[in-house]
Amino acid sequence: MTLPRPAFVPLGRTVATPAALAAVSPLDIAAALRRHTSGDWGEVDADDKAANDDALQSGERLLSAYRSAGGTTFWVMTEADRSVTTVLLPDEY
Repeated sequence: MTLPRPAFVPLGRTVATPAALAAVSPLDIAAALRRHTSGDWGEVDADDKAANDDALQSGERLLSAYRSAGGTTFWVMTEADRSVTTVLLPDEY
């Protein structure tokens, strides 16, 4: 039996914008949050991946990008103090 590993990234309070909730299914959001907390930054470029990896050590904001099953790109952003993680659409930032 394999025990679940602890979260890599603490999410804090998890929230989503109304637009993200309307455009992305709860299953896609849950999958993205699992990926984000494990350090899988999704569809960001190499520089952003490196910035996120550095941010884990320096305590800066983390930003991941994912695509829903329906093709909608959405972001998962964890604040620097790890108190809040927000699911949002790119045009909302």
